[in-house]
Amino acid sequence: MTEPTRFVEIELTFDVDDGTDVPSWKDVPGVASVTEGEERHLDALYLDSGDLALSRAGVALRRRTGGPDAGWHVKGPLVEGARLELGWPLGEDEDVPGAVAAEIARWTTDPLLPLARIVNDRTAYELLDARGGVLAEFVDDRVRTTDLRAGDERAWREWEVELGQAAPAEREAFFAAVARAAHGAGAREASSASKLARALGR
Repeated sequence: MTEPTRFVEIELTFDVDDGTDVPSWKDVPGVASVTEGEERHLDALYLDSGDLALSRAGVALRRRTGGPDAGWHVKGPLVEGARLELGWPLGEDEDVPGAVAAEIARWTTDPLLPLARIVNDRTAYELLDARGGVLAEFVDDRVRTTDLRAGDERAWREWEVELGQAAPAEREAFFAAVARAAHGAGAREASSASKLARALGR
């Protein structure tokens, strides 16, 4: 299997009520334009060992269909506000690829079992600078989850803003402006650290 894609994920997440209009980003420094929303349907199955070794280490393993990055993903622990995400193609079946199993072997080599399913209807926008560079991606997510071990179902709406390739060097100032715009539109601080954590009632 080819080498995985590597991406450092740096983002802000907000809880938001149904019916809330998406923010205007015109007051965020550097944002010259915003693309039209792109609709995506994402369906992800999360796996973990029976003793939740991955979750306890702050690691998430998923198989996701839909969207531009469909595939197997391993998200590493949160370190100084960022996560390293590795990605592999889906393959022809739903078995965990050998390269993925090798990557998570530092945390567990036990059999992997279904943990949660997260279905997300997403509208994605790009916040662009004057040259057309992507400062950040803004996504409006309507999420439905099932805790496959406890049987609990949950649903909510959230916004995420993830830094892009043209992100400004002054990350804190940019995120502070993003947060002001989001809060001004009616958003709140996220109640959980991730969609998976919330799906599991954490």
